[in-house]
Amino acid sequence: MPPHLKLAFAHPARFAARAAAALAALVLLLSATVAQAQNKPLKPVTIALGTQVVNVTYPWLTLPIALGYWKDEGYDVKIVTTGGSLQGIQQMVAGGVDFAQINSTGLIQANTENNVAVRGLMGTGVIDWGVGVPQDSPVKTVADLKGKKIGIFSLGTGGMPLLKGYLRANGVNPDTDVQIIATGAGAPALEAMRAGRVQALMFWGSALTGFQNAGANMRILFDPSWRSLPDFTFATMQKTIDADPAMVEAIARGAAKATLFAQTDPECARQIHWKHFPGAKPTGADEATLAKWDLALLRTQLETMADAQTMNGGKLIGAMSPAAYGRMQDAMLKDGLIKRTLPPESMLYLKPGFVEAINRFDRNAVIEAAKACKGL
Repeated sequence: MPPHLKLAFAHPARFAARAAAALAALVLLLSATVAQAQNKPLKPVTIALGTQVVNVTYPWLTLPIALGYWKDEGYDVKIVTTGGSLQGIQQMVAGGVDFAQINSTGLIQANTENNVAVRGLMGTGVIDWGVGVPQDSPVKTVADLKGKKIGIFSLGTGGMPLLKGYLRANGVNPDTDVQIIATGAGAPALEAMRAGRVQALMFWGSALTGFQNAGANMRILFDPSWRSLPDFTFATMQKTIDADPAMVEAIARGAAKATLFAQTDPECARQIHWKHFPGAKPTGADEATLAKWDLALLRTQLETMADAQTMNGGKLIGAMSPAAYGRMQDAMLKDGLIKRTLPPESMLYLKPGFVEAINRFDRNAVIEAAKACKGL
């Protein structure tokens, strides 16, 4: 019989005391290990977002900061704003940021036209852009835009190639028949249209909802096929994936958790955003009206996120369909926006098990936290 068993049978009290001491030592060791992990410095991560104001419509990027999802994974994440997808990609190439939220047009053009190894990580929206014109405008169709001035957030935004393709497909030369003007977003853009400096505004869905919140009675022109094509894509460089795949997975998982949280309780997501990012809280109306407007913006964004999830299979948050990106690429080739195509799989990070890994978290805990509005 082994010595420790002899002791257990011969002197049970002494055996129990030694076992308790050993257990206590193990607990101390584990506690020390956990404390060491908790004390480990957070790794800085930067995400580029093509907007002027980080408002409530980016819950997959803002809620992980507010709720500590990324901090729990060991990362200190900050968001920097850029002028659009092109600038976001340029910053990733230069090493200034680790990730960027970009349009699918930017992703595809970077790969096909410039041989830049940008990789889509998560699909976060379909094309919900549209050209808004006043209800009483003589512009009834896209062809009526000939000779007009069209405002857009920036000339580097992913909506620019969309607009050019839309015009060209309807017999309007985007380089000679119209003038496209960078207006910025929000109030400056709407003021440009009200003052007659532009006759139409080409913007994404939540921005158009924002114009309508501000009292603009608009008619929205868009290509119906856009709603079945991917747009907003969370992306990084292949070199980042190669250097730190664990970091890429952790950041994407935090974004997926936040998506589920916002989908479960949009109003709670709005309140948390206002609490943690008070500088992004809108102004210009009473509190109840501002809350109503911001909730409308968020719901518009959540609709395009839900459409993207359905388009990409409907089960896992962030999944990407190569077929959908292939359709987008074909549409861009047809519109003359790119000169060649590549296998869509080459532009997306489709490593087996990746999307399952970013969805591997306690869904019930996130849903219950959202229902209880924990974090407010």
